[in-house]
Order: sequence, then C-alpha cells, then structure tokens
Amino acid sequence: MAKRSGAESPPANVAMRYYRLLKGHFGSPHWWPAQSTVEVIIGAVLTQNTNWRNVEKAIGNLAQRHCLDAVAILALPIGELEQLLRPSGYFRIKAQRLRRVMAWYAQHMGANAVPLSQIPTLNLRAELLAINGVGPETADSILLYALHRPVFVIDAYTRRIVHRHELLDKDRDYDALQQYFQQNVPAEISIYNEYHALIVQTGKHFCGPQPECSHCPLRKVLPPSSQLRQMSPLKKMAP
Repeated sequence: MAKRSGAESPPANVAMRYYRLLKGHFGSPHWWPAQSTVEVIIGAVLTQNTNWRNVEKAIGNLAQRHCLDAVAILALPIGELEQLLRPSGYFRIKAQRLRRVMAWYAQHMGANAVPLSQIPTLNLRAELLAINGVGPETADSILLYALHRPVFVIDAYTRRIVHRHELLDKDRDYDALQQYFQQNVPAEISIYNEYHALIVQTGKHFCGPQPECSHCPLRKVLPPSSQLRQMSPLKKMAP
C-alpha cells in the first residue's frame, strides 16, 4: 500500500480489511462495560486523561454511595463528588463536568421532555458538544455506547494507527478521521462498537507509544514506506 498524500483517501475496502484482521486476532470484545445508560455516560466523562482501571475505581465509589443515577449525582455536595471521583484524576474538573452532563441527561429524562430516542443524532451531538468540557470523543462515546447511535468514535489509538499506516495525512482532524470510517464501514451500531473496541485492544497490546509490530495483526498491511516495518524490537519509533 503506497503512501497517500493530499486529499486522497485509501480505497473503501481497506477499513473493512483492517476490521477483519483485528477481529480474526482478538475475536469479539465486549465493550462498553456498564450496567446502565447513566453508568456508560459517567465512564465516558471520567475516562478522559486516565486509564479504565482508574475509572472503575471512581465508578465503584459512586456505586457504594448509590449514586449511579443523574439525580443522586446532582444531589451530592460538590466536595463529596470530587472525593468520590478522585481515582479518575483531575477530579475537581471532572466533578464539574460530570454534573453538567448529568444535568443535561436529567433534563432529557424529565416527565415533559421529548424522549431521547426521538431526537436526531446530529441534534444530540450538538447538544453534547455545547456542554463545557465535552469534546467530540466524549460526545461520540455517549452517543454510540449509551444512546446506541451509529457514530464512529475516534480516540488516540485510532489516530495513531491511521497515521502509522498512512491511511490519511497526519493533519486530518477528528471530523475527517470519523468521516473516513463512517463512509467506509457499514453504519451498524454493533460494528462501530466492536471496531472501536478492537482498535483499543490493538493500541494497548501492539500500537502503543513504543510499537510492538512483530506480532501485530496489522503488520502485513503496513505500507512499504513505513519505518515501522524495518524496526527491530530493540529499535522503536517514537509516537
């Protein structure tokens, strides 16, 4: 696969080839781990700038206080909420952010509110992005995993794989990366969910800041121009 430049995009079947290679290696991962819609939303907010183990600790703290619902979280004094979220890092910022997202959700769940299922995806996405502290990845994670909308989530792992495999130019922004996947992958919630989970597994096990290409399921589709193809385990490229 030759290096691509300018506005040119890779062939449409490339995205699905990557999906099949990853699924063949990892199987079908089950993600997002949560028991309710609110718990998914909480996880999407707290996972910013930390790993999932820390998020689980914070969610566990909320569960112990029976605060895995919007009303209970909004009723907590801010200082108490901060301490419950402490394991997730940046807990003061995240406490304020979580309160704003929970207020948005509670408003939509009110007795006189229009059901979320009846609101177009683009409208919901615009509402989420209008909440202070909610960026595209968080908004799209809520849409896909909590509200079951066919929206492809772009995270740091996705960007790293796309750039290292030269699927798109490095200057492409979040929207351009998302558009590529949404144009070339069937718009099915289950596939988007599974594909993102497979990318996360690849990023964790093979395509980290220090790549481990020798056993990566995507090694065979690295472009010839990639420096990664020539690297030994003792000589790795920076991200």
